Amino acid sequence: MSANLTHQLIRRHLVDGTLEPGRDIALRIDQTLTQDATGTLAMLAFEALGLSRVQTLLSAQYIDHNLIQEDARNPDDHRFLLSAARRFGLWYSRPGNGVSHPVHMEHLGLPGATLLGSDSHTPAAGALGMLAFGAGGLDVALAMAGEPYCLPMPEVWGVRLTGSLPPWVSAKDVILEMLRRHGVAGGVGRVLEYLGPGLDCLTAMDRHVIANMGTELGATSTVFPSDEHTRRFLRQQGREKDWSPWAADGQARFDRTEEIHLSDLEPLIACPGSPGNVVPVRDVTGRPIYQSYLGSSANPGLRDFAVPALMVKGRQIHEDVSFDVNPTSRTILAALLEAGHLGALIAAGARLHQAGCNGCIGMGQAPATGQISLRTVPRNFAGRSGTREDQVYLCSPETATASALTGCITDPRTLDMPCPRFEEPEHISINIHMLIPPSGQGGNSPLLKGPNIKPLPTFDPFPDHFQGPVLIKLDHDISTDDILPAGSQVLPLRSNIPKISEFAFRDLDPAFARKASRFRESGFLIVAGRNYGQGSSREHAALAPRYLGLRIVLAISFARIHRQNLVNFGILPLCFNDPDDHGGVEADDVLVVDDLHDALRHRRDIQLRFQSSSCTLRTHHDLSPREIDILLQGGRLNAFREQRSQTQILPMPG
Repeated sequence: MSANLTHQLIRRHLVDGTLEPGRDIALRIDQTLTQDATGTLAMLAFEALGLSRVQTLLSAQYIDHNLIQEDARNPDDHRFLLSAARRFGLWYSRPGNGVSHPVHMEHLGLPGATLLGSDSHTPAAGALGMLAFGAGGLDVALAMAGEPYCLPMPEVWGVRLTGSLPPWVSAKDVILEMLRRHGVAGGVGRVLEYLGPGLDCLTAMDRHVIANMGTELGATSTVFPSDEHTRRFLRQQGREKDWSPWAADGQARFDRTEEIHLSDLEPLIACPGSPGNVVPVRDVTGRPIYQSYLGSSANPGLRDFAVPALMVKGRQIHEDVSFDVNPTSRTILAALLEAGHLGALIAAGARLHQAGCNGCIGMGQAPATGQISLRTVPRNFAGRSGTREDQVYLCSPETATASALTGCITDPRTLDMPCPRFEEPEHISINIHMLIPPSGQGGNSPLLKGPNIKPLPTFDPFPDHFQGPVLIKLDHDISTDDILPAGSQVLPLRSNIPKISEFAFRDLDPAFARKASRFRESGFLIVAGRNYGQGSSREHAALAPRYLGLRIVLAISFARIHRQNLVNFGILPLCFNDPDDHGGVEADDVLVVDDLHDALRHRRDIQLRFQSSSCTLRTHHDLSPREIDILLQGGRLNAFREQRSQTQILPMPG
């Protein structure tokens, strides 16, 4: 039977289950990726599993998020992660080597392989023909231990590209067009698979842009074929031997199909607050800007810096604009230097930052209060930049640079210059010295833990009877940044759960942590709207509220990764049977539920009754039997320890 590429890759790695959308499948994971904002917990979890070495074909630890060294906490965690990489057998990318996703694509990604990463933008590896998923750090730690990754079988959405990109339009505008059409939840439960003759105008790194931001659609993953463009990229990186062809069969079928005629696209921009607020750039031209920002995992390629360099060559950035340039890898930085592009950017007024995530995650480069910042990053949730009253727009490098030159939002097609032509070089200088291969010593190599690294908390099994208050009521599209803020004040506490929990819901209710402390033993609930937990994969957004006493989240719907993180830490995700019931619950209502275990196991509706009246809320769950066992045991670590006490973990076959 003809198969799409997604089904081919799933069948190649299928351990259990069938390819029926919505049914649980288990996949063998070839590679894992962790970054420092989530890696410390992943390594602590792996240590808690009691295993000496990773069981994957390859695992890599990157230092790219928390690079600011304002005190000892980030450097201490970097030393811990290096020691964990040596002890457990991981590759280690040193601070300043670059953002995990493009660096992994440059040096370690393999067409046809599976990748599980503790970063929601891990599906960027789909640009190489990989099947890649974002997940919480605990799921990644278990994959490192040789456990298969379980998830509901996604639908496969075939996106056929035709035509070619017009001048001043680039890959960022393709994914912004998808977000314009479908919003931030349009891809939930689906893998986006791109195909068609339009692929011929997209390089491997162009595809990375699109695959990276498929996450903003809520997609499970994004997949591109591995073709001659992929081969050329791997040849450029000195890895042509790692190339293999992968593509959908000629008559492949999809659960859903769509077409984008690339020739019809124009420059697009996502307005503040959500990647889904997309309009044509021409609709918002003339608004004065404070900052223009190039870089991030969402526009990491050489052309994403070289084209701006050609645009500004011999010109000056507007005097009101901070023009921030964030190289995404050492390889890119060296290539820009060799070609003279770096000099052109600096001469025009660019502020050069180290290779890393930086302002994308709120680590520096915050804009002025209420001022517009144009960014080529993947997200613009309110306050994520580090400025509470920010105005962040998402756009292509062409639009960001045109606006930096004029001082206001500018459609690049209106500039008095021809669109620069850029061709990827066949060869570039490759520096692998900051990517440290796995050590042979392992075993008794010590783990170096600074004073800010605390043990993972342990949690009790889930109760059969629960009574607790609704501590906060939330609206739709609450992000993990809303639940637990990012930025230089909070993320250095990522390996100290008691301390980081003090920031839970800080921007929505500054008193939340103090109120929660009264219910840490007895527990409380949260009520939310649609798409609760969108955004980052960091499990702190589940773990910190659980530490404070969260036991149930009642929502209209959940984002995929956050829902799994809730289950992993023993928090019950429930959905309203009637979405209108969301309006009938208020903060401080006390809800009661009895015989939870029996209702969960027999998949009955779960009735929550109001303590103050005879009214009830009818709710349901979509947990699999495996997830129910995890939940009732108090989380995935508890369940794994119980499993390991009963059976021997066998190494994954090589």
